[in-house]
Amino acid sequence: MLPRKRGVDAGEVQDLHNKAPRPAAPAPAQDDPMAARAPEIDEDLHSRQLAVYGRETMKRLFGSNVLVSGLQGLGAEIAKNLVLAGVKSVTLHDDGKVDLWDLSSNFFLSEKDVGQNRAQACVPKLQELNNAVIISTITGDLTKEQLSNFQAVVFTDISIEKAVEFDDYCHSHQPPIAFIKSEVRGLFGSVFCDFGPEFTVLDVDGEEPHTGIVASISNDNPALVSCVDDERLEFQDGDLVIFSEVHGMTELNDGKPRKIKSARPYSFTLEEDTTSYGTYIRGGIVTQVKPPKVLKFKTLKEAIKEPGEFLMSDFSKFDRPPLLHLAFQALDKFRTELLRFPIAGSADDAQKLIDFAISINESLGESKVEETDKKLLQHFASGSRAVLNPMAAMFGGIVGQEVVKACSGKFHPLYQFFYFDSVESLPVEPLEASDLKPENSRYDAQISVFGAKLQKKLEQSKIFMVGSGALGCEFLKNLALMGISCSENGKLTVTDDDVIEKSNLSRQFLFRDWNIGQPKSTVAATAAMAINPKLHVEALQNRASPETENVFNDAFWESLDAVVNALDNVTARMYIDSRCVYFQNRRLCALYIHFLIILITA
Repeated sequence: MLPRKRGVDAGEVQDLHNKAPRPAAPAPAQDDPMAARAPEIDEDLHSRQLAVYGRETMKRLFGSNVLVSGLQGLGAEIAKNLVLAGVKSVTLHDDGKVDLWDLSSNFFLSEKDVGQNRAQACVPKLQELNNAVIISTITGDLTKEQLSNFQAVVFTDISIEKAVEFDDYCHSHQPPIAFIKSEVRGLFGSVFCDFGPEFTVLDVDGEEPHTGIVASISNDNPALVSCVDDERLEFQDGDLVIFSEVHGMTELNDGKPRKIKSARPYSFTLEEDTTSYGTYIRGGIVTQVKPPKVLKFKTLKEAIKEPGEFLMSDFSKFDRPPLLHLAFQALDKFRTELLRFPIAGSADDAQKLIDFAISINESLGESKVEETDKKLLQHFASGSRAVLNPMAAMFGGIVGQEVVKACSGKFHPLYQFFYFDSVESLPVEPLEASDLKPENSRYDAQISVFGAKLQKKLEQSKIFMVGSGALGCEFLKNLALMGISCSENGKLTVTDDDVIEKSNLSRQFLFRDWNIGQPKSTVAATAAMAINPKLHVEALQNRASPETENVFNDAFWESLDAVVNALDNVTARMYIDSRCVYFQNRRLCALYIHFLIILITA
């Protein structure tokens, strides 16, 4: 939860609104017919986004140009989310070539793309998601001057030295260019955001302003305002409010924000002398004014040395972020000096990374990390080359949302570092180096973290997924990339009785406009098999309910290794949960799909 904002003087509000981010659009290319015209909002397609963001935010988003550099799994997830959101353009940058390791995290790629440029190989399938978004590529070296063409730039595989150079340019550019650096390294991930020296958040939380119905206003200094007792007021001391439709004391209907104090459930004091105003007669609505918030971001160069408070997601790991801040710097040092990643399972490479971490830590003086967890750093080093799909999916969602915030000023941005790990997903028994050796397969990245034995268990698992909408599409993609149910003995059963509508296309990314009217489960299953042809999946159109227990009978439930609940209907979710309890199935309910590994192997 964000801390309570400080009180803002009424006179500041309009000034802050005037400082709202207005990114300068790049000059349209001469040969680009789409650059000259602003797209209209397709309300059928973007109905859900309109409800959350509002029309003005959507217009700012539709005028934004974004660069995504690094098209491994994380970059692919970010690009997918931005294209679905409907930014004006997405430029993909990558000078690397597709290899087998990419196939377990980048769902745009297939074996026939191996050896091709990553960015170019992603374009055809990415463009299918939204033809209104202009998609282009840069395949050579990127210069900082090229960054001026964008309102936001995202880097997923860049050295700290180069990132500092690019961030300094973005930070000092007029207007500032939002800079985001994010990495996924095995079971560890990071995000850094810098939106410039002064970034204005137009709407911190997206909530509707609180309102109240006026019952009386006194002619006093200060004035007491009472409201009807049908509903408690949600105002707090220091809030700004405006009045409308007041009869009698019409001086308050001028639209001027006024500060309140002594806020109570049904009354508050107005910091204003109303003794000379007209006498209150009746009516009146009081509405909260939500002032913008100005954030001052540090550059990456400054923030690495003095990161301040880290954004926490798991308070049981309260001391973890400073150590991970150190670990990612040590990995950068390792890659800079040895020109490679640590080898999975190599004790020597792990020790080298630990030595780098200790050296960096000692240079921090009084701000150094008190205790360096060597076992955690060993896990970090061992899996650092792997970009795991579940981690990429999670961080792709986070970073995609940060880009939306940067381009629109809607919602409070991540400020400024966020670290996350899922080491609890590792097998309980220690893995030997031989277990982690690559097998020249599309699952080599996962094998380098979890081992070959666990990979085989995943491939042989029998899964029941209920629902193939927004959650279901994401889960199916993840399951296919991870190789779950991808052997002859494995099977994934997916059921959904719904059909595809146009409004689904902006978030249910396995569907295309030519699929409108077709069964969700069938189309989603076909798309998942295109991601991984070895997926053994059966698509059904049955509603999971007491009426279909002849289809999903006792033998079916008892054969399952896990159930993935991807429903948005409470009654249906409760029914599936009750069946899992009855048959003692392990189950997931829209949870981080990586925990499926724990469930299957427990």
